[in-house]
Amino acid sequence: MDLKKDLQKALSELRKEKERKFDQSVDLIVNLQKFDPKRNPVNLIVSVPYKIKDKKVCAFLESKNKNVETITKEEFKKYSDKKELKKIVKKFDFFIAQASLMPKVATTFGKVLGPAGKMPSPQLGIVLNANDKEINEIKEKISNSIKIRVKEASIKLAVGKQSMKDEEIIENILAVYNAILKAMPKEKENIKNIEIKFTMTKPRKINVR
Repeated sequence: MDLKKDLQKALSELRKEKERKFDQSVDLIVNLQKFDPKRNPVNLIVSVPYKIKDKKVCAFLESKNKNVETITKEEFKKYSDKKELKKIVKKFDFFIAQASLMPKVATTFGKVLGPAGKMPSPQLGIVLNANDKEINEIKEKISNSIKIRVKEASIKLAVGKQSMKDEEIIENILAVYNAILKAMPKEKENIKNIEIKFTMTKPRKINVR
């Protein structure tokens, strides 16, 4: 079975659909089987070869940094208000933190960032020195990363934009699919099929058996 070919065919079909006035997202849906997300929680951060979109990043740092929106230690007090906390969770896609502030970040923001899956993590999100170089490197990495949290038997995530080249979308899909495959206890046996769609189209099913 040639997954690349099948993806190419599905994309060609999707591109024949009615044109929309906006750049649609390309969504990948991975349907699982014989898998209990409660017993095997899967949390992954996958690097994809091609950037999907710029992500809004917020940093918890000792002092302000011009390259990223910053919340300094002195400003943490403001966030004892639940409303303020909810606002920032909505506003930003990703949070990073200076290692020295992590315990305080956990106590101040953990209760909202945790459930939203946006807590700064050692994989991607904790910086030792908040210098320009390190901040820019981590922002670059974040732009090319997709967070995957498996909560149900179907994983749906954006892997590209309609305006991207087919090869780029396919490379991104394969990077995500292979990472999910590796994270499954029984690998391929846990995957029923995959589907791809644009924002406004019906999904096209691809069998991976």
